[in-house]
Amino acid sequence: MIRRQITDELKAAAAEYPVVTITGPRQSGKTTLAQMTFPGRAYHSLEDPDQRLAAETDPRGFLDRLTEGAILDEIQRTPALLSYIQGIVDHNPRPGMFVVTGSHQPELQQNISQSLAGRTAILTLLPFSLAEIRHYRRRWDAFELIVTGTFPRVHKDRLTPNRFYNGYLQTYVERDVRALIHLKDLSAFQQFLTLLAGRIGQVINYNALSSDTGVSSPTIKSWISVLKASFVVFELRPYFANIRKRVIKSPKIYFTDPGLAAFLLGIETPVQAARDPLRGGLYENLVILELAKASLNLGRRPDLFFYRDTNGNEVDLVWRRGRRLVPIEIKSAATFTKSFLKGIERFRQASGSPCAPGYVLYNGPQEHRINDVHVINPLIHEASDLFP
Repeated sequence: MIRRQITDELKAAAAEYPVVTITGPRQSGKTTLAQMTFPGRAYHSLEDPDQRLAAETDPRGFLDRLTEGAILDEIQRTPALLSYIQGIVDHNPRPGMFVVTGSHQPELQQNISQSLAGRTAILTLLPFSLAEIRHYRRRWDAFELIVTGTFPRVHKDRLTPNRFYNGYLQTYVERDVRALIHLKDLSAFQQFLTLLAGRIGQVINYNALSSDTGVSSPTIKSWISVLKASFVVFELRPYFANIRKRVIKSPKIYFTDPGLAAFLLGIETPVQAARDPLRGGLYENLVILELAKASLNLGRRPDLFFYRDTNGNEVDLVWRRGRRLVPIEIKSAATFTKSFLKGIERFRQASGSPCAPGYVLYNGPQEHRINDVHVINPLIHEASDLFP
């Protein structure tokens, strides 16, 4: 088992707060992270029916036995425990008493805000970063990594990606969706998931998705909200602060793991991924996730946006770092052309905020610096090296 990059932040948080909450997608490694970071700490999985029954029947007695603290896995299964934990940490607020994990963000956030506000640090663990994946294999082709995805078990156990994602979709995604919105018929939702994967990296159009799936726009918005809550997809918001031009204000949608998106699109090989019309969106998904993980693993919120005005001028990514903006173009091509720089220059002209030197992140072997813009292959470097 490898040491996750978020480990230092988890230890630091546990040294300051009586409770640390680890959220993230199912199978992202939350349990393993907690147990490796705090070996010897009592562990209870609230997915286990017996453990859950004990916690629900006598929550005070259940917690009273954990005098040295504990790791409580999938805490959203017994949200009432959080109120009792509040009483314990208020009475004796020792740092790092409880480490709790959860996969359903809205339930967890609501219960934490009610019971543990100011008493817990909240970290988000996504699947493996590129640096973590390199522990299993040093070099990766971008499109091979898109098909393989970044879930820990796929790499650790050398699982066949297609088989893993088929099971993940049925076992976790559809089960969690049923739990959150009480779906009776999954067929329309399954069609919607595939259509959403087909719009990866595009500005979301609820009416078009509604028309294509045959369900209402409010239902589409509800489903996307559930997918975000279950860490299946995430939104990239548009940047429009201090921009005088008319800009697009709808978000883009990406998947929390590119392997799941590739599976939904029926892409099974790197060759298929490299030739697919959506290769650009899939490559964007891979790179943006890597940058998001770099922030989350340091306990920071990823301040990532895209920019597009009504004339079609756009930049794939705008990273807000302090008071400066970093414009980034992401290209799946292996050959650099000067046209890659146009969006960055137009954004610099339109932005009312100071801009840092821009980046072109592309799939080629050569590195350049042109007009103060760094041209780099992100699979060769770690995100922390790219943006020190």
